[in-house]
Amino acid sequence: MPSIYLSPSTQEFNPYVIGGNEEYYMNLIADAMEPYLYVSGITFTRNTPDMTAASSIRASNAGNYDLHVALHSNATGSGDGARRGSEVYYYPTSQNGKRFAEIVANNLKLIYPLPDLVRTIPTTSLGEVRRTKAPAVLIEFAYHDNYQDATWIRDNIEAIAANVVVSITDYFGIPFVVPTN
Repeated sequence: MPSIYLSPSTQEFNPYVIGGNEEYYMNLIADAMEPYLYVSGITFTRNTPDMTAASSIRASNAGNYDLHVALHSNATGSGDGARRGSEVYYYPTSQNGKRFAEIVANNLKLIYPLPDLVRTIPTTSLGEVRRTKAPAVLIEFAYHDNYQDATWIRDNIEAIAANVVVSITDYFGIPFVVPTN
């Protein structure tokens, strides 16, 4: 049975242009992923909002996980809110991280409104892909300082959650199961 470490952002200090913050929305996505993970036969451990990126990495490394999946949204830092797109980061020497990042990006292109702006990016600067034992990706779903992107996240929590779990099941080569009431 596959096992993942699920790490929604703990960055409550990153405000969304539409209200709320990164921690809030990424935890909504993680909440919505849980039923799909359960019925698809994927065990998981999840960080908590009171943790940090560093404590999430330590917790992930303390277990024996097949994947580390970090959920985030992005910001330009310039304050202009002009950028859009989804970025999926992986560690450059991790073949399994790269393979999973490509699966995630290909599936996000099916639901993100501007599929040409979905890309994978190798990085050595993000701790959640550099310092985890398990192959890892950090998904920046969209830009929370861009009104259209922030609205897309808010209005598509369930679709985003299902899409990420589809990617996880694709990676493991197991069936994706939709939960029933």
